[in-house]
Amino acid sequence: MNGSCLCGAVRYQIAGPLQMMIHCHCSMCRKHHGSAFATFVAAPLAGYKLTNGADHIVGYQSSPNGQRSFCRVCGSAAPSVAKDMDMVFCPAGNLEGDLDMRPTAHYFVGSKAPWHEITDSLPQYVEYPPEFGIGGVERPVPAAKEGCVTGSCLCGDVAFEVTGAPTRSAHCHCTRCRRGRSAAHASNFFYALTQFSFIRGEGSITDYRVPEARFFAVAFCNRCGGAAPRISRERGLVVVPAGILDSDPGCGPAAHIFVGSKANWYDITDSLPQYVEMP
Repeated sequence: MNGSCLCGAVRYQIAGPLQMMIHCHCSMCRKHHGSAFATFVAAPLAGYKLTNGADHIVGYQSSPNGQRSFCRVCGSAAPSVAKDMDMVFCPAGNLEGDLDMRPTAHYFVGSKAPWHEITDSLPQYVEYPPEFGIGGVERPVPAAKEGCVTGSCLCGDVAFEVTGAPTRSAHCHCTRCRRGRSAAHASNFFYALTQFSFIRGEGSITDYRVPEARFFAVAFCNRCGGAAPRISRERGLVVVPAGILDSDPGCGPAAHIFVGSKANWYDITDSLPQYVEMP
């Protein structure tokens, strides 16, 4: 199997067999990917080969025992190498083509986003499954701010607030969103420019625009690779990745869009409206 980042600078190959596929809802995964959850596949380390872009990969130490990697150009998550386990963990959203495996469980549902409901029948674990013999990492929870919804990147360098309800929202399954957010889909809230303000870190954001796209772009913190809000002045709005919100917006994405490009390994099980492309 082949995988790549959104801009194509980082490319790799994985030789199976794939050994597991899981959805992770921990706050670090949500902030790194910007979506409701991240999805990883595990494969033997011996079958992993980075074919291009080693000089484009940046690492961020997200916990005492964990490091996250991302492309410094487009922010897509890169595979995580676990030498002690002789395994590589790859974000499924960046693997090309159909996969012959399906997710088997939800991890860290104790940290699940309040706006996201799990509607499938897969097993759920508050943290790791008991047989792993390890626990999660304690992370500070930012204090809520009355009258607004706040958010921040994984490392906290970027922070912002929004007021009022989003003008629209959606889970997007297009190939660009899946690759850009390294997830099953992007989960975005759209706010008017007048509803949004930075608390800190606007200068720490890298904005990557797909060259051939009219509007599509992603924004990320250049220190941790975590998703960040993107200001689209030409449309008069701000695109906020839902996974980086620190407080409850009181609503969730209202629809699934571009389901005609959906990953074959992800099943939509909720009752939200579905559109083949845009509504």
